[in-house]
Amino acid sequence: MGNRLIQIRPILFALGLMVCLMALAMTLPAALDLADGSPTWRAFAVSSLFSLFVGVLMMMFAYEQRTSRVGIREGFLLTASCWALLSAFAALPFLGIGLPYTDAYFETMSGLTTTGSTVITKLDGQPRGILLWRALLQGIGGLGIIVVAILILPFLRIGGMQLFQTESSDRSEKVVPRAFELVAAISGVFGFLTLACTIVYMLLGMTPFDAICHALATISTGGFSTHDDSFGFFASPALDWTAAFFMMSGALPFVVYIKFLRGDRSALWRDTQVRGFIMFILVVCLIMATWLSLVRGSTFGESLRDATFNVVSVVTTTGFANEDYGQWGPFAVGIFFLLMFVGGCSGSTTGGIKIYRLQVASLLTRSHLLHLISPSRIVTLMYNGRRLPDDVPFSVVAFLAIYMATIGIFTVILAAMGLDLVTALSSATTAMSNVGPGLGEIVGPAGNFAGLPPGAKWVLSFAMLLGRLELFTVLVLFRPEFWRS
Repeated sequence: MGNRLIQIRPILFALGLMVCLMALAMTLPAALDLADGSPTWRAFAVSSLFSLFVGVLMMMFAYEQRTSRVGIREGFLLTASCWALLSAFAALPFLGIGLPYTDAYFETMSGLTTTGSTVITKLDGQPRGILLWRALLQGIGGLGIIVVAILILPFLRIGGMQLFQTESSDRSEKVVPRAFELVAAISGVFGFLTLACTIVYMLLGMTPFDAICHALATISTGGFSTHDDSFGFFASPALDWTAAFFMMSGALPFVVYIKFLRGDRSALWRDTQVRGFIMFILVVCLIMATWLSLVRGSTFGESLRDATFNVVSVVTTTGFANEDYGQWGPFAVGIFFLLMFVGGCSGSTTGGIKIYRLQVASLLTRSHLLHLISPSRIVTLMYNGRRLPDDVPFSVVAFLAIYMATIGIFTVILAAMGLDLVTALSSATTAMSNVGPGLGEIVGPAGNFAGLPPGAKWVLSFAMLLGRLELFTVLVLFRPEFWRS
């Protein structure tokens, strides 16, 4: 088969369309600030008009009457360029509150990748339009992440995502007939969860504005709050438990939700990822609750609430905090550092390594040990009731190796910029895993990165992008079969 040139025009047209949609989204916070009498509405209005102008120009330049052949290569390149370009335009409104463009881009990349790290201080005094824009960025990014993880990444056959490619084929026949309907179903589930979360937050005492912003950040597992103290501002055990429940909801595979809603009532518990994720959360929460009750002398119920909220927040890469878990002692700090790597399920809004990769790695370890004990024994690797494809084990191991090596590289770069080891290592880890908060005095559980030098913010912005692209997808560019038609 011959090679086919990549179609650039459809990619530019799609990017221009998304820039236009982003410009239209800016009108919501502009209207809110205008109603509040805040002058920052002008920043949104100007940014919206400029983005709309550029987006329309891109669409006009790329438009062609004939239908172009668009394949997975174009989809991948569109995905890879989408976050970088949209962040460049979505950052413009932040200039209206005096942020330099470096900080504005960092904040926007953190929002769209649902990382949750921030450089904005005194959130309680910021215009509501800015706070709403941050929440909208996470909602937009969270929904886009799910769509990409389900429709694009499995076909790239990297990092073990090919494990779900058979399910992708099944989805076209058994769950929804076409990709458009799948996207519509995912959007419906995302919207329903966000609405439900908003209503429950309001019933438990949040203002409507706080409820909307925190619901968008919760379901997208993003973690942007409207207050400097994050969830600690509300000091409500009921809200803490509710947030933990909805953070876990955003960390589950959305395709499983669709199967459940279409009549397969056992879909959630039958999924190996879901079972492993829930059991992991339960075990870690019980360990942390026991530790807290011994160290602080608090009741087990209070310790369980604090442990559950913060463990779920970090594992799901949301990044909310109801208190400074850096003060829980060295054991707790070490546990939370390791939890930054975990992540939720594939096909969810979370970042990190993902539960299924850790499960596959454990299967490989068990297989290797059994082979050492009995060299002649043949071990068949099974996952989710199916035999693992031959290329999945190597793909998962390669992903884990490159993932850890990349964090090491970013740590060295940040240390060379003058950051201490704890700050450099935790910043690199939280950016690659899209968690949000780090460790130490500069980037602690509040996740505020304002004290970092500009160069470090650009490095971390790039790390967030790599993490959101599942990192290994970048190497697809160097695989000959990817460029082959």
